[in-house]
Amino acid sequence: MIGILGGTFDPIHYGHLRSALELKELFELDHVRLIPCAQPVHRDSPTATATQRLEMLQLAVKNQTDFIVDTQELQRAGGSYTFDTLTALRSNYRKVPLLLFIGSDAFNDFTTWFRWKELFDLAHVVVITRPNATLNPLNEFFKTHLTNDKKILKQEVAGLLFFQQITQLEISATAIRGMITTRKNPCFLLPDAVIDYIYQHQLYF
Repeated sequence: MIGILGGTFDPIHYGHLRSALELKELFELDHVRLIPCAQPVHRDSPTATATQRLEMLQLAVKNQTDFIVDTQELQRAGGSYTFDTLTALRSNYRKVPLLLFIGSDAFNDFTTWFRWKELFDLAHVVVITRPNATLNPLNEFFKTHLTNDKKILKQEVAGLLFFQQITQLEISATAIRGMITTRKNPCFLLPDAVIDYIYQHQLYF
């Protein structure tokens, strides 16, 4: 099985990285593909450029063989649509289960995503939850795809909805950018190599 975790990564931090590692171990994944988004469709544009966010991500996972940085969304023009990303991955991994990881906030808006129902033809959808997360009631479509059995995810290549609670660190990229803007020290929130890159390129000031 292959995990898919997208984001703006503006900047990448230990909250992202710890979640990715825990998910890799929980689901016994071959690897996790970290996919930086070029142009988000459902949120504001990133502060750092696509190249800068990619370089920070590469620095953060430089020595982690379990993580693969996938640049396909940066190479496409226009908005970054998950449907396009999963379609490309499915063409390369025809018989491998793909797990699309999304947060509970994103899942609450999932029915507004481009061709959202068809995403289940391409991958399983795994919603990462927190103890106090508020989820909208499941519609009938979601109920028909819901499973509570993690083992089934290995048996089918796509089509299932699964909820997984993990230990999420309360670290926010928005808060990190605010700290840097106000000259506060972001040490221990993100890798030192990423901090060095931020100061070297005068990002978020």
